[in-house]
Amino acid sequence: MPVKLLIKNKDRNCDVTTNADIADTSQKRRTGLLKHTHLAAGEGLWIVPCEAVHTFGMPFAIDVVYLSKQRKVLKIRENMKKSRMSLCLRAHSVLELPAGHAAATGLSVGDQLEITKFTVAD
Repeated sequence: MPVKLLIKNKDRNCDVTTNADIADTSQKRRTGLLKHTHLAAGEGLWIVPCEAVHTFGMPFAIDVVYLSKQRKVLKIRENMKKSRMSLCLRAHSVLELPAGHAAATGLSVGDQLEITKFTVAD
């Protein structure tokens, strides 16, 4: 059964994603969002471990949120358009969100995120 993620912002008491995927293998990290045509509200991709991402070959912009091992927000790159690169050498993982979603949820550097895994029926 597929594993999904509910990601909450503990500091702002709101959901960041309600239906995110996890890229925790080499193959999933390499593919990332490249096979997607868009991200809907509530969707996202948590890439772990990861400290840099690119949008080469992606047809849409994303918000990129860099997280520490303790899941604190270290850096936010909003509205990262196609054919760009971004990195944060202190990051342990990256959360990719629909463009504009970081601002819409009030996400800020220093916020503490909580990640809960759940399974969904095929």
